[in-house]
Amino acid sequence: MLYDVHTHAIPPQVMRWLQDNHHKVNAQWKKKDPLKAEFLSVNGKWEFELKEVFTNQELYLQEQAKAGISFSLVSAIPQLFLYECEPELTKELASVYNDGLIDWSGQNPERLSALATLPLNDPSAAALELERVMKCGAKGAIVASSWAGRGLTESDLTPMWEVANAYSAIIFVHPLLCEDQRLRKTMMANLIGVPWETTICATDLLLSGIMERYPKVKVLLAHGGGFFPYQIGRIQTGYEKWTAVSSNITESPRQALCKFWYDSVLWNADSLQYLVELVGRDRVVPGTDYPFDLCEWPPAHVGSDGFRSLMNNN
Repeated sequence: MLYDVHTHAIPPQVMRWLQDNHHKVNAQWKKKDPLKAEFLSVNGKWEFELKEVFTNQELYLQEQAKAGISFSLVSAIPQLFLYECEPELTKELASVYNDGLIDWSGQNPERLSALATLPLNDPSAAALELERVMKCGAKGAIVASSWAGRGLTESDLTPMWEVANAYSAIIFVHPLLCEDQRLRKTMMANLIGVPWETTICATDLLLSGIMERYPKVKVLLAHGGGFFPYQIGRIQTGYEKWTAVSSNITESPRQALCKFWYDSVLWNADSLQYLVELVGRDRVVPGTDYPFDLCEWPPAHVGSDGFRSLMNNN
């Protein structure tokens, strides 16, 4: 059986919300290519082709079935996290988005489960929304690795982590587009900026002690964990030499590496095999990033051990 834990969709309720509130979030639909669907941009960021499969739920399930995928863990798209907006607006869309995904997965429980989006620009509201959606059947949440100079280890996000730990929630770390000005050319903000953002976040989660304080949270890293798994030797050596690195943790980085889950979206069999050998087959889960252009479709065959361990008790 094939699974997909990294895939995105936009429920019809969300599209209606965008159309009704387009002026509030500067949502723009542009026809850039007669052979392609319209492109959507929100707040002038991370424009993408709004393919029909994003919004047509019947078509989405058909395409997943054609690819041999029996079950998908479906998430919101990062372009609609809206952390840069006023918190009330972010909370409103998060609620609409989450209800749409939970309703869809509830109608297709043998095919789908949902990961919610959270209003991280209002940490208290994020914790409340996570608790609400977990009670409604979501498996966890998709969150950005950082935004506006903030990361997932900020102290005011403690309530969110406490809720996630209480419910053994999946926290899927999916970066926003890297805004480092050096990466403006040749799509580097996406090609290497996105995995770089994951690398920073994963290292911070490890060295801050978050992973030890909340052991029941299932942290899933997008795109094979970025560059994080492949620089573990450097992080381990720093841990052994510098108390500034080791002071917040009791487990070594090499041990803690195996406390995360990693999707298989690497597009390279050798890289994927290295990851499996490094962290274990039960920590690597199949994913695609479908239906974005830069997706690995269908997912790599990595077995079901990782999927079962991620979804256990959830």
